[in-house]
Amino acid sequence: MLSFTETCPSNIALIKYWGKYANQIPANASISYTLTESYTKTTFQAHEKESFDVKVYLSGKENSAFAEKIKKYFISIQEFVPFVLQYSYEIHTENTFPHSSGIASSASGFGAIATCLMRMESELNQSEFDVKKASFLARLGSGSACRSLYKGLVVWGKNEFIEGSSNEYAISYPYEVHSELLEFCDSILLVHEGEKKVSSTVGHNLMNNNPYAKVRFEQANALFEVMKSILQSGDIMEFGSLIESEALTLHAMMMASQPYFVLMQPNTLKTLDAIWNFRQETKLPLFFTLDAGANVHILYPKNIENKAKSFIESELLQLSEQRKVIHDYVAI
Repeated sequence: MLSFTETCPSNIALIKYWGKYANQIPANASISYTLTESYTKTTFQAHEKESFDVKVYLSGKENSAFAEKIKKYFISIQEFVPFVLQYSYEIHTENTFPHSSGIASSASGFGAIATCLMRMESELNQSEFDVKKASFLARLGSGSACRSLYKGLVVWGKNEFIEGSSNEYAISYPYEVHSELLEFCDSILLVHEGEKKVSSTVGHNLMNNNPYAKVRFEQANALFEVMKSILQSGDIMEFGSLIESEALTLHAMMMASQPYFVLMQPNTLKTLDAIWNFRQETKLPLFFTLDAGANVHILYPKNIENKAKSFIESELLQLSEQRKVIHDYVAI
């Protein structure tokens, strides 16, 4: 038996990817912060047997639906990891955050599994761990998972403004970044902890017929020139304006789909309004972004952490379904 235990963090996109082509190829490039405290821990046991099989335990409970998903994933990647079907697997996985609630659990989950597979390949072949291949394999499970294999700012998707960028795997952001935009906090307000009404997979596919899709893809790719300049200069207010606009654009694409859908909850909007009011009154650089869900990522530089947490405790926690917030940090 081969056994590996790995953790992989979630990530939060700043320029969003929404819409994809076959084989998990993104319709536009994206850039994300990799987080620290929001992660998946996976224990991966591979038993050499004649029959290939997968069992998955999510937070200690067997999950046959997830096992079937992983089984299909292993079959789909056998071209790249030929040994994968020669074993029977028992996978134990757990998150430090609610599953399927829009905090990129598939990203951290497939990132952890891909890391285990590459550890397994390294041991079987007596070779070095290949992070680029791990990112490639993670992408085939969940697109945004490829970004979780690196710390800090991470780019996925071919873009003319980012040297070395690729649709096949993610890369660490290759240029200078102002220190104030790296030493960042992300407090995730858990507005709604239940599963999303519409999965990300379905949402991505609805972009195929979205009348605004082509313009959106062009917009997202063009924003990399703007983001590159902001990251170098450290213009924190311009940074916040861009990421908030991107969050709202993501959800606008959902509402413009056919059929349309809304993942925000009433308290999501109340949270955004409270953040705008706080920033107007204090002039402090505290911003929001959203993933494909109702929960709000509250982003701010580390040098205002105490003031930001005080605001969250006094004004925002009451908008959380169970008065919960995850205080996280950018992994640098």
